[in-house]
Amino acid sequence: MIGNFTNLFRVPEIRRRLGITLGFLLLYRVGWNIPIPGVNLDVVRQVAGDEGNAFTALFSVISGGGLYSCALFSLGIMPYISASIIFSLLTKVVPSLEAISKEGAAGQRKINQWTRMATVPLALLQAIILVANIYKQPITAGGDALIPDSFMITLGAMLTLTAGTILLMWVGEQITEYGVGNGISLLIMAGIIARVPEAIWQLIQKEEGGFLPFTLLVLFLVIVVVVVFITKGTRKIPVQYAKLTRGRKVYGGQRHFLPIKVNQAGVMPVIFASALLSFPQLMGSALGWTWLDNAFRVGAWWYTTLTVVMIYFFSFFWNSMMFNPVEMSKNMKESGSFIPGIRPGKRTAEFLERVMTRITLAGATFLAIIAIVPSQAALWISANVPPQVAYFLGGTSILIVVSVALDLVDKLNSALLMRNQGGFMTGSAAAAGKRRKGK
Repeated sequence: MIGNFTNLFRVPEIRRRLGITLGFLLLYRVGWNIPIPGVNLDVVRQVAGDEGNAFTALFSVISGGGLYSCALFSLGIMPYISASIIFSLLTKVVPSLEAISKEGAAGQRKINQWTRMATVPLALLQAIILVANIYKQPITAGGDALIPDSFMITLGAMLTLTAGTILLMWVGEQITEYGVGNGISLLIMAGIIARVPEAIWQLIQKEEGGFLPFTLLVLFLVIVVVVVFITKGTRKIPVQYAKLTRGRKVYGGQRHFLPIKVNQAGVMPVIFASALLSFPQLMGSALGWTWLDNAFRVGAWWYTTLTVVMIYFFSFFWNSMMFNPVEMSKNMKESGSFIPGIRPGKRTAEFLERVMTRITLAGATFLAIIAIVPSQAALWISANVPPQVAYFLGGTSILIVVSVALDLVDKLNSALLMRNQGGFMTGSAAAAGKRRKGK
């Protein structure tokens, strides 16, 4: 295993990409510790490690930031995620945007540019709500707030939080283009992992005995095993290549498999659903609508129901964007391959669509269970577990961390296999033997 790990640093390109990724992640952690102008550091120290309630804890998880840290990156990457969701939906319902998205790389660049532009007003809106409803409200026993009631300081805090989100958006795009893995997902994962030691330490300091930590540890291990099992699970569809006879030689005829992941959408439906459902409570808190705030509070009936519905919706929506049965059946027909027992063309497209629908249903059910059940269990024992502990060790956080980590390992493994290095998770002895034979 150690030899496989060292292979990552033997290839100059992979070594460079890893260095860029780690450098940007370090920049993210540094920015997370830079306070915004005018913040009362004494109050920040008093509420250090506190996420207020279940909503702010979950918001910190899915945004990659920390609301009560009053830092440059406290708002996280949530506005960019929201803008991405909006334009992903618009490309399916607006014909002009759909036409632009089909123009290839040029059209995708246009949509990405519009997404970045839409991130700015969304970030400013969320910064206004955050400063007005959290930072300027009395938070200590003495009635002190994180930010004093001053127009210039308030304006500076809003602009700083907005600028921090824009910088994070740029960092995520740089990691995706020049680093390893998806930059936005890595930023969210880094924000979660950075808070796990503090959450575990707070849990250890509780005086309820060893039963509660042991129960959460068992729940944590079970969720990790289930997430890995489902994430790596695939439905293998047999594909037969037609035989081609030329003279005395016969070409083709091999049988391969078309792997379709059970959880094809990954963790994106959970992130999208959580991002959209964070808006009603933010607006209810900003406008003073208690009924809206309570209805969309984490653990409430409306919140739980809409979370499940949106996870199913975004799972099917995401897979419909990434998986085109008609195009796939057309490519199979042109390459001379077919699914045994299925006629090429329309029948193949219908079969692939039927299989994809069933797999998506199973994957969405898995995501809904992982996102809801551990969180409900954490809320059930919330009298003994702080919100930040419950959600940083809950199903959503584990799902994000494990899914992003597996995706990162797969990308590194593929990069090594392309360069005959034996892979990251596979033994390098076989590859070394082939290189010796080649010489």
